[in-house]
Amino acid sequence: MNILSLDSNNEIRFSETLHCADCDILYPKPTPSLFSFNNPLGACKTCQGIGVEMKVSEELVVANPELSIREGAILPWSSKNSNYYRQTLEQVAEFYGFELITPFNQLQPEIQQILLFGSDDDIPFHLKNKQMQHQFERKFEGVIPHLERRFSETNSETIREEIAQYMAQEICSECSGKRLSRETLHFFIQDQPIAAISAMTLQEASNWVGSLDLEDQEQQIGEKIIDEIQSRLGFLLQVGLHYLTLSRSVDTLSAGESQRIRLGTQIGSALTGVTYILDEPTIGLHLRDVGRLNETLFRLRDLNNTVVVVEHENEVIRHADYIIELGPGAGEYGGEILAEGTIAELSHNPNSLTGKYLAGVKDLRLKHQTKKSSAKKKITLTGASENNLKDLNVSFPVGLFSCITGVSGSGKSTLINKTLYPAVLNRLYHSRRKTGKLDQITGLEWIQRVVSVDQSPIGRTPRSNPATFTGIFDAIRTLFSTLPEAKIRGYKSGRFSFNVKGGRCEACQGEGQKRISMHFLPDVYVLCEACKGSRYNRETLEVKFKGKNIAQILELDVHKGLEFFRNNPVISEKLRMLKEVGLGYLKLGQPANTLSGGESQRLKLAAELAKRETGKSLYLLDEPTTGLHFQDVERLLTILFRLVEAGNTVIVIEHNMDVIRNADYIIDLGPEGGEEGGYIVAAGTPNQIKQSPKSITGTFL
Repeated sequence: MNILSLDSNNEIRFSETLHCADCDILYPKPTPSLFSFNNPLGACKTCQGIGVEMKVSEELVVANPELSIREGAILPWSSKNSNYYRQTLEQVAEFYGFELITPFNQLQPEIQQILLFGSDDDIPFHLKNKQMQHQFERKFEGVIPHLERRFSETNSETIREEIAQYMAQEICSECSGKRLSRETLHFFIQDQPIAAISAMTLQEASNWVGSLDLEDQEQQIGEKIIDEIQSRLGFLLQVGLHYLTLSRSVDTLSAGESQRIRLGTQIGSALTGVTYILDEPTIGLHLRDVGRLNETLFRLRDLNNTVVVVEHENEVIRHADYIIELGPGAGEYGGEILAEGTIAELSHNPNSLTGKYLAGVKDLRLKHQTKKSSAKKKITLTGASENNLKDLNVSFPVGLFSCITGVSGSGKSTLINKTLYPAVLNRLYHSRRKTGKLDQITGLEWIQRVVSVDQSPIGRTPRSNPATFTGIFDAIRTLFSTLPEAKIRGYKSGRFSFNVKGGRCEACQGEGQKRISMHFLPDVYVLCEACKGSRYNRETLEVKFKGKNIAQILELDVHKGLEFFRNNPVISEKLRMLKEVGLGYLKLGQPANTLSGGESQRLKLAAELAKRETGKSLYLLDEPTTGLHFQDVERLLTILFRLVEAGNTVIVIEHNMDVIRNADYIIDLGPEGGEEGGYIVAAGTPNQIKQSPKSITGTFL
């Protein structure tokens, strides 16, 4: 490395490389890889470009600070059988003069810090067990440093998994969440490092790029790049995503935001003669955003493309050039073309169920008697400020059907799924869920349990199915074990389970399929050649009830199962619940990994309906109308009304206006998404929301 020094009043040193001779930092040659956190060259060396580190969390270690140490406030040490932790804490308490029976949140802050992070004082310890005694003086390590040390030192996966449950993601201490290396962050464009540009919203980034004041040579070099950046930003702005930051993590995007990003990309490609097929693109979209989606689809069509959309949203169907309606039912009860043509043609077609709703012959304004909730009966969140929530104080009336509304990205999921649900879980069940930033939650004396009915899978392998998830299969297996043939052979109910040895096919271990690992691709399942997909061995299949063996029972759909088990009240009642939520077409043994998110959600709802109702449950649903036809929405509303009329509280995140207008109470968030959202725009009955000049939801109501 050559360095040139000029001797003047102050020595000036120059380097032929990107090297600072004073602080001895050598910068690499700037290439695109240097500015990517997905490349080792540009990524932060501490967090490897992730922006976060896994560290032991104080909140997870002391999930319920209202408990005393003796009652198990320090969770990692509460379940230990060893006397070591008990004796250690007792002698720390004796040294500092506090009681182990005092609730953790009533201990002095200094004592809390010592318990969590260790002491500066040498403490005399006298530890003993059955074999020996130990006397020594040393500093108390503290529960958090103790866990972090064990996690880094151990080679045991079991211990690492045990400690991992008390760890949470924290912003990287080296890059402060910027994901890039220190050297990368020292490159600037007009005083802005790349991390600052990435932190801009799409609108701010577009304005910044448009305002760049470049010299002639810089303008010539950057002109095409700037035009390309502005073009790509413009497409995303067109689909209403101005509030998203460039650095926003994909896993934090709502379904609607993800859909619009993909659509914006396609508009930017400006391809013609392409057939675009979209499956439910309105998932997660407010009706205001559905209008923007329609404009995007029109642009694709007007570029001489063909756009085919699978959709249930009223506004999308009404703006389609041509409609094809399938039915009349679902599963094997469907598959026929009921009607096709324009919106006018469907509205006048007597065979079209969709046409009846579009024409107003059938209406989703159901008769639901709105009850008056007592002013005292409210669940209240105070100071909710997770993500973009603006320090909200929000109350949910108990015993009513409430809807959380607002445009995409306004904070609905953050409020319900990340704040309300884990806060209630932690208080009712002493769980250790990470809760969104919150000062206080009150009003939980009005409820006894909370149920989140989301769209996550009921299982990820063929072993889980509607029969096992709802408990129907337990009753069926018990029934088979009481048959004369089963008694003669000594078969118990376990013999008819495909999850244990004995009655199952051992070639596929009861899956009916064999999994072929594709390494870097998703696993592939092929039919088991031994049992031909039945899951059971020959001997088990020889036991029959009303002419059908256990495998044939699993092949029945819910409708046929209801008829088959009409004289068995335990089984028929659970099957009736599945039919009522619109899942009459599902086979009892249909593998869980073939179910849609909407089907999984309705299965969970059916399982809840089959339980004995206490009348003091809190039900939380996230977009339950996803994938539902007008008729299915009507069924869903009937079920939700039944839950409310039984004294339960139902809170639904929803964009479907038919559901919203049937709600007892609405909390409308906004006014926009991202940083422009997170406020309560309006709250009240549907009529009150309609009269609010600030509510976008109100204008569509």
